Parts: sequence; structure tokens; C-alpha cells
Amino acid sequence: MKKTLISQVVAGALLTVGASASAQVSDNSVNIGVLTDLSGIYSAIEGPGGVLAAEMAIKDFGGSVLGKEIILTSADTQSKADLSSSKAREMFERDNVDMIVGNVSTSSALAAMEVAEQMKRVALVTGAASLPITNERCNAYTVHWVYDTYALAHGTGDAVVATGKKTWFFVTADYAFGHTLERDTSEVVLAAGGEVLGNVKHPIKSTDFTSYLAQAQGSGAQVIGLANAGGDTIGSIKQASELGIMGSDQTVVPLLMFSADIQALGLQDTQGMNFTVGWYWDYNDANRQFAERFMEQFNGKAPTSVQAGVYSATLNYLKAVEAVGTDDSDKVMEYLKSNEIDDGLFKGTIRQDGKFAHDMYLLQVKSPGESKGPNDIASVVRVIPAAQASLPLDQSKCKLVTGS
Repeated sequence: MKKTLISQVVAGALLTVGASASAQVSDNSVNIGVLTDLSGIYSAIEGPGGVLAAEMAIKDFGGSVLGKEIILTSADTQSKADLSSSKAREMFERDNVDMIVGNVSTSSALAAMEVAEQMKRVALVTGAASLPITNERCNAYTVHWVYDTYALAHGTGDAVVATGKKTWFFVTADYAFGHTLERDTSEVVLAAGGEVLGNVKHPIKSTDFTSYLAQAQGSGAQVIGLANAGGDTIGSIKQASELGIMGSDQTVVPLLMFSADIQALGLQDTQGMNFTVGWYWDYNDANRQFAERFMEQFNGKAPTSVQAGVYSATLNYLKAVEAVGTDDSDKVMEYLKSNEIDDGLFKGTIRQDGKFAHDMYLLQVKSPGESKGPNDIASVVRVIPAAQASLPLDQSKCKLVTGS
């Protein structure tokens, strides 16, 4: 790996003398890899902030585990599946990485998961959203940590339909994530007696959304659902404002938004929007305390839900290694799936299919007059219970559930 794509951080002091003789740690260290988009379209969502979050987790854990040093490696996938696959393999084979965390796009997550399964290493997916990660494409070594398209659809989709807006048109990123988010939200709309009037698909990393938005506007749908993310969502909303759609009879609904997106767009164009997250920095004291520490090291920017998820996933992996006395992937995964997660930021259980089931939060963007600062962008309007935010296991297509 090139040095421009990789950074190594050796956390902790010298190995403690007299560590447990029964501890079994491969390669005499515990190696963690942050595989994320450091320079591409989703870098603000996870990216460098995700690397920082992992570093914070290692430091908070104490810098070593079972008397062994913890080595952190990071790599840039640019949200590309081929890069994610090759970097994951390099991490596992060359850097002896025991666990990878991150993967902020569905294509990169699915590619890395496949390599992790082949090599029997742990993959904790914090950034990608698609339900297939724990459904059709699940495996025994992957946990989907922060959120998924089912939760987004049943959070934001339910909230918008409940206001009486029943006709939808989707502007969708043309890859697995966008397709799945559109599908899951369509199911919510149809179940509520609504109607999907159509859709249009755009390439990832688009710069001109005019024709796509014109089709949505021409449909007459009450809701224009944006089944995209990151820079694509930001571009869609900016151009919807320029076309006069914002503030019209049609409602633009971003089905996946992050605090970083709101800050990039500004409250004027986003005020009143609902969006669903797995964690929000200003929800309670524990979240605020973590966010304050993060902001001190990250130019005053509050962590996104995904960045908080990287912290949580890394910390709980290390707790599992310590508890079972080894970095053996099968034993670590067994422990994670057998014990409740409660680290102050996230609380819940990891299901048989690898879904980390925890509460989600429906947020509403504040108006410029309501905001008290650059990070004060939203209020929590509803807590969505874990059971409601998770695909019922009896509907699962995961081989770990069905046995096939």
C-alpha cells in the first residue's frame, strides 16, 4: 500500500509485563484496519473523522489488549469496490489485520465483506447502508453497526407518509445502495396506501441533476424521494433549490442525510427536513461528551453517526478480544453476538444475521433562527425502537437465519 493511502498508529506504551499466559494473540499484536473513503464523495461522512474515532477508541481502551500492542492501519477506498477488495486483501495478508471497520459505501462494503469471509476475519460495517449486508449477502464475520436502508425507510419514509403525502417519485443513485433504499421506501409507501409514480436513476458522483429533477417535478408527485447520499444528495438539493422545487407544493425528502450534509447545504435550504440516523451528537449527555472530545481534535466539527459508529465498533471489538482472551475471529464473533452492547453511545444486541439492532432517531432540521451554533442543526423528534427499525428475522433471507 502507498504511504499516501495508509497511516499506521501504534497505540499504547510498552507491552505490559506478566500478561496472561493463556492469551492467544496472532502475530503478537492486535491489528485493526479502517477501510473508508478518505478522499472521495463520502469522505465527510466517515473518512478522516472515522480514522480519528478509531484512534480515540484505542486510546480510551488503554492502548493495549491482553498485554499486546494495538496497531491501527487505514486505507482509502474512494468508495470503489475494486479498491476496497484489494485494500482489504492487502490489510489481511500483508498487514495481518484482524478486523476491518468502516466501508462507507455499499459496493465497497460488499467487496470487503467477501474478502473477510474468505479469510475468516471480522468486518464491522459502519458507513454503508444497504439491507443485503445482513440479508441476502450476510456472512458469519460481518456486523452491520449503525443503520440500514430498512431503518431509513421505516424512519423517514413513515414520517413523511404520516403527514398525508402519499404520491412519490424517486431520484435514485444507480448502484446497490440506491436501488435498495428506493425498494425499501417504496414498500413503506405502498403499505400505507400510497403510490409510486416513477423513478429516475443517476450515476454516482453526478454533477448535473437538472434532467433528473425535471422528470421528478413533471411527475406531479407530492414527494421527491432522494435515494442517494453524500455529494449526490447535496448536489440534488442545491439544484432543486435553483429550480424552484424547494418551497413549492412538492416536498424534497432526502432518505439518507448526515450532519455533515446539512452543514454543507446550510439550514436555509434544509430547515424542516426529516432524516433518520443511528446516533446524534446532541441527544444526551454521553453523546455530547464524546462529541466535545471529538470536536477538539477535528476542527470543531461534530461527529456524524457513522464516525460515532466507528468508535463504538472498535471499542467493542477490543472488549470482545479481551473477554475471550484471543483475537480468534470465530470466538470474537460468538462473544459479540452473545452479549449486549452498551458503550454509552450505542445500546442493543447483535442478531444472528449480523444486524446490530439498536434504537434509531428521527431528526428534524432546525431553522436558522433556532440554531445556536454550526453544529446545532437538528432536534430529535422521535426515537424509533430497535424492533421497529430492524427487518423481522422471520422475513430474513440471510443464510445464517434460514440455514440454506
